[in-house]
Amino acid sequence: MKQTVFVVDDDPNIARLLRLYLDQEGFEVKTFLRGDEALAAFRQAEPALMLLDIMLPGVDGWEVCREVRKKSRLPIIMLSAKEETFDKVKSLELGADDYVTKPFDPKELLARVKAVLRRSAAGAGQEDALRFPGLSLSLISYQAVYDGQVVPMPPKELELLYFLASHQNQVFTREQLLEKVWGFDYFGDSRTVDVHVKRLREKLPESERFGWLISTVWSVGYKFEVR
Repeated sequence: MKQTVFVVDDDPNIARLLRLYLDQEGFEVKTFLRGDEALAAFRQAEPALMLLDIMLPGVDGWEVCREVRKKSRLPIIMLSAKEETFDKVKSLELGADDYVTKPFDPKELLARVKAVLRRSAAGAGQEDALRFPGLSLSLISYQAVYDGQVVPMPPKELELLYFLASHQNQVFTREQLLEKVWGFDYFGDSRTVDVHVKRLREKLPESERFGWLISTVWSVGYKFEVR
C-alpha cells in the first residue's frame, strides 16, 4: 500500500515538482496551496508525512505544525526560503522533524523524506517507558511525569530527555544530539540544544535529590548523569 504525503506549499510550481518526484518514488501525493485546507484534510485522514511550507495563506505553516502536534506524531518537514536560525529553531521547537531551505535539491529532499520515515517507523517500536526515581518518560503517550506530576513538554524537549535518559552517563556533543534527536545535518548555531536543555532543567528542578540530573560536560556537551 502506498504511503501518502501531503505537500503544502502556496507555490504551484514547487508543488508540481514535488509531486513529480514523489510519484516516481511510489508515494501517493496530495497537494494543498493553503494551510487551512491541509489541516482540514489532516483531520479527515492522516498522511504518512507532511512537507510543509511556512508562509501560507489561511493558516501559516507554524500554526499547522502546532495544530497537528496536538493530535499526532506524523513526520513533518518544514520548507522555507528563510535561512535564519530563529526560524529553524522555532520550527523544531514546535515539533517539526526536519527543516529544508529553498531552493533545494529534490533528490536531497527525497533522501530526507525517506530518512524521516525510517526514524518514525523505528521510533514506533520503542519500549513504552523509561523509569528513574521521580521520573517516568513515554514516547508512546508522549508524557513526562516528574515527582508525581505530569510535566507539559513540546515534542523535541521530551525526545531529547528520553534520548539522554536512555543513554545514562554517556556524553553527547551538541552536534551528536542534533543528529540523533532532530535527525538532520545542522549547520551553524547549535544553541538549539542549549535552549532545550535549559528548559528541561527549569521543568525538572532539584532532580539531584532523586539521584540523577542533566549535567554539562564542559567544552564537550551533555549527559543524563545517574549517581
